[in-house]
Amino acid sequence: MTMQPVPMPEKVIKRTFVDDAYNRLKHAILTNELLPGYQAPEPEVAAWLNMSRTPVREALIQLQSEGLVELIPRRGVRVLPIQAKDMREIYEILSALEPSAAENIARRGLTEEDLAPLEQATSEMEQALDANDLIAWAEADDRFHRALLEINGNERLNKIVSALIDQAHRARMMTLRLRKKPVKSTQDHRKILEYLRNGEAKKAGALFRQHRNRASTELLNILEDFKVPVL
Repeated sequence: MTMQPVPMPEKVIKRTFVDDAYNRLKHAILTNELLPGYQAPEPEVAAWLNMSRTPVREALIQLQSEGLVELIPRRGVRVLPIQAKDMREIYEILSALEPSAAENIARRGLTEEDLAPLEQATSEMEQALDANDLIAWAEADDRFHRALLEINGNERLNKIVSALIDQAHRARMMTLRLRKKPVKSTQDHRKILEYLRNGEAKKAGALFRQHRNRASTELLNILEDFKVPVL
């Protein structure tokens, strides 16, 4: 008996196209391929992706909910600027929630297998720093923070904080070469990892909080020097 291929449901096909559009647009925004202030009609965006308008529209709606773009009636989509006020609020939230997640997993106790993603990300940060590859460093830094959320295991917290990390990462990529070389930041990650490994929850949380607060101060100083949103 010859098995006939089972057709993929139409909803699944549609969702796949939406996910593809979402992932490609989000990557372009977070890496600043589409710069803050970029504006285009939706048909132009769809043509750029070589996709139909419907999945692109749904992807843009999702990106708007994450604070990365703005949909403007009859004018299309605009990639939102990076503003000091927004970043101050984002870092205030990150400085409260991420240290709490670090303390939680330190108290729980972690195996070396649990810590492997954090160890790999930290090692890659150190290697990128030695090679003076700031883009690779920023990508490894981003993986560290996301891995911490995954290990923590709180899906709602993960969803909330991941959207904020996206915006922080975009600002970091935009200002990467305007900051000091991230030696202290890399050292912080190694020390946080040590505290997590040893179950030192309060020390992990305190250093994580200091780490985010210092990053916030550096970024806000740069944005405020511009006196206008980074467009």
